[in-house]
Amino acid sequence: MDSAVASGPVKPASRLKVALAYCTCFLLWGSTWSVVKVGLEDLPPLRFLGTRMLVAGLVLLPFARAAGQVDPRTGGRIAALGMLQLAAPFTLLFFAQQWIPSSWAALLFSTFPVWLLFVGRVLLPDQPLTPGKLLAAGLGVAGVVLLQSSDIQGMALSGKMLLGVGMTLFSVVLIAVANVLVRRHMAHVPPRVLVFGQALSSAAPLLALSFLLESNAAVTWTPRAVGAVLYLAIFGTAFTYLCLYWLLPRISLTALGIMALLDTLVAVVLGVAFLGEPLTLSLVVGGALILGSAALANALPQQSPPRPDEQARG
Repeated sequence: MDSAVASGPVKPASRLKVALAYCTCFLLWGSTWSVVKVGLEDLPPLRFLGTRMLVAGLVLLPFARAAGQVDPRTGGRIAALGMLQLAAPFTLLFFAQQWIPSSWAALLFSTFPVWLLFVGRVLLPDQPLTPGKLLAAGLGVAGVVLLQSSDIQGMALSGKMLLGVGMTLFSVVLIAVANVLVRRHMAHVPPRVLVFGQALSSAAPLLALSFLLESNAAVTWTPRAVGAVLYLAIFGTAFTYLCLYWLLPRISLTALGIMALLDTLVAVVLGVAFLGEPLTLSLVVGGALILGSAALANALPQQSPPRPDEQARG
């Protein structure tokens, strides 16, 4: 099999294609929260997550084979990124949610765009912090705080809850670092190869941990459990990550960070529409703030303009 061909410079794409891929990501990821909830009624979390990643990798296998092989060094990097972006943070998130409410998890995860900006500032020289980026991230976080305000009032922290908070924040930082590293080092790898490698490399340790830690847990492969795994593997992992990795070189880190807030908004709206959850003023105002932050993030220039001395050298 031929080696995977480096993609070279990023091919330009129309605003419509970028917008469609962007919306696809946060709409599908927003729907996964409720599907995860359904699947966890029959499957333990690590078995559920590991199977999801295994199925996603198998779905992408023929497409990855058609793209060709990568060299061993690149393959090792893809596997490491799979651990950094999928296996480690999702394991932390699943365990943390044993000790903290889901509203807290969503609130803590909403710090993702802020961490992404700081990590990008360190690792990507063309992504400096600017007042506009910080404003967009701050608006989005404020929106999520409002969305979850009714659920987090009056809760006191215990030792286990503090541990859950720390684990959740650490998982968010890991995901932010992984996204920046993919953007910086993996632009030459076809997205289907990248998602395939990450999914399979994360499935192995997750399933191994499941057999070690969940050996006594009940595993019931009901039709809804199978449906949840298939939906999350195909639409919540394979398809969405293909869109994400295609988008990474075409949108700013600020816009990428706001995507995580938009999927939280989608999850809350779906709860109102299908689960009978109340439509409150905090939902309306919080949603408006998140949508405003997304609009601002996507309106900001992707890179900072060159300084006068750089223009002179050019």
